[in-house]
Amino acid sequence: MATETLKGDTGAGGTSVIRRVLLDNGALSALVVLVVAMSLLSGDFLTTQNLLNVGVQAAVTAILAFGVTFVIVSAGIDLSVGSVAALSATVLAWSATSAGVPVVLAVVLAIVTGIACGFVNGALISYGKLPPFIATLAMLSIARGLSLVISQGSPIAFPDSVSRLGDTLGGWLPVPVLVMIAMGLITALILGRTFIGRSMYAIGGNEEAARLSGLRVQRQKIVIYALSGLFAAVAGIVLASRLVSAQPQAAQGYELDAIAAVVIGGASLAGGVGKASGTLIGALILAVLRNGLNLLSVSAFWQQVVIGVVIALAVLLDTLRRKAGSGAASSAGTAPGAPGSGRKGAFKFAGAALAVALVVGGVSYFNSGSTGGTTKVGMSLSTLNNPFFVQMKDGAQAEAKKAGIDLTVTDAQNDASQQANQLQNFTSSGVSSIIVNPVDSDAVGPGVRGANKADIPVIAADRGVNKADAATLVASDNVAGGKLAADALADKLGGKGSIVILQGTAGTSASRERGAGFAEGLKAYPDIKVVAKQPADFDRTKGLDVMTNLVQSHPGITGVFAENDEMALGAVKALGSKAGKTVSVVGFDGTPDGLKAVEAGTLYASVAQQPSELGRIAVQNAVKAAKGDKVEKTVKVPVKVVTRENVADFS
Repeated sequence: MATETLKGDTGAGGTSVIRRVLLDNGALSALVVLVVAMSLLSGDFLTTQNLLNVGVQAAVTAILAFGVTFVIVSAGIDLSVGSVAALSATVLAWSATSAGVPVVLAVVLAIVTGIACGFVNGALISYGKLPPFIATLAMLSIARGLSLVISQGSPIAFPDSVSRLGDTLGGWLPVPVLVMIAMGLITALILGRTFIGRSMYAIGGNEEAARLSGLRVQRQKIVIYALSGLFAAVAGIVLASRLVSAQPQAAQGYELDAIAAVVIGGASLAGGVGKASGTLIGALILAVLRNGLNLLSVSAFWQQVVIGVVIALAVLLDTLRRKAGSGAASSAGTAPGAPGSGRKGAFKFAGAALAVALVVGGVSYFNSGSTGGTTKVGMSLSTLNNPFFVQMKDGAQAEAKKAGIDLTVTDAQNDASQQANQLQNFTSSGVSSIIVNPVDSDAVGPGVRGANKADIPVIAADRGVNKADAATLVASDNVAGGKLAADALADKLGGKGSIVILQGTAGTSASRERGAGFAEGLKAYPDIKVVAKQPADFDRTKGLDVMTNLVQSHPGITGVFAENDEMALGAVKALGSKAGKTVSVVGFDGTPDGLKAVEAGTLYASVAQQPSELGRIAVQNAVKAAKGDKVEKTVKVPVKVVTRENVADFS
């Protein structure tokens, strides 16, 4: 029977071998399909520069995911890695700048910070008996809070010597990719060749059996989570190096991408299964998706839907692969992803990699390249989860349609790193010009410099660009707007009273500038006291919650300044019948909902920036710059205070 089976396997031919290779590497199969699809759909995808971009964009997620692999293999979970990455980078930047610590020692402190956070996670889980989900969720909040405390909510410039980690070698090879490969090799070595690596598989496979066999499970878990913290620290340093600044709000949500990459790569959340190569492939799948969807001009809203669907399909494919290969795995006596897979696994992986190379090479050969003809403009907005920027997008798209140009709009989701990726994608796809509404004026610098090197003009919208050349800045003056808001509120209050301030997302230039302008304007009214300042992240729901709490502790307030209309509307809801009567609320942006509230009298005033006009003028200047026409260095869009008396002019 064994002979017959062998003959049957041998006679199956090349088709059977390819089918088995793909079944045994479900994530790799998904990556092959994605690469082929993106290559066929976009002539800009399969270029050397863009593939390097994909590697850079995968680097931070992959490094985080390598650390999370240790945890998931041991049947745990770590939700804190994104926050730990931000904290470690902030510690490094603060130590090397504000504290005057030597850079080498600052790097050591950053690494120690990551390890310490992981150690605390492991101790809470092992000795505190907290579920991993709860322990790491607590650390997520603690690390993010400490990052904000240390930085005071503002980005901190990164040391130049460390920022080289975000540069290239020889002008083309990105250092983040090299760091990613190095960390991947270390992960593979730990999992496959060390006692702690084998312990991870044992604990994940059956923790009680591992304990009975003599493993010190509690101590091992502390080491496992400490390793995850170490990898998070490295990822944070690489991320901050790319942005040339430590962002206290950096890497938000990256823990979910890291977990997704590990699971897509074939690891089981039940534990006992996982490998470094699979995690790398999972991170590449996410990077290829985001890169390709940007190049294909897919709507920023639909991108989230597509990414979610593809993640689900990739995991489903891997599940089917496990079912199909369970018999073979049993006969081989080795669990998928466990150490000791042997030479057969290596040959299969090499064969699959060769297949990928052949497919990609073939597609590249027959690909006609980038489409031409129509002027292409890329627009990266800081967020589309805010009516102000939605109106800016609408104005830009209306002007683009009128001018007959191809406008691609992307949503950075208030993530400076994601915006850097989008600018890289625009640059490599050869757009005629780029419009950027920076998440942070400093962090966007490297991406804009990349466009400068490619001779692509960049138009800054609403917020300026630091340490790089923008052809023009189209913006309203946030500082001047803040002063107008102070004057309007003071006039309504008769120059005296107690007020609270609802601040935007910590670290964003809009929040800093509007707050600074309001504080400057308020100096002329010494009888107005600011009794509380609290961030509500430009969000209406958070504005409602924060204002509800502040009303309890400060019942006698007479005024509120919110740094955007969304938070102002949340405050109006919290104040109830007091809004517009005993408490005057002033917002910022002049959004449609804000203007309706002004008209109704619940919102006293809003500083209107005319975002649609801002978007329209930005596109006009982008087209001029693309043609080589002269543009003004600064184009100011007027801001006005809208009250009930003049709201009809804006509505």
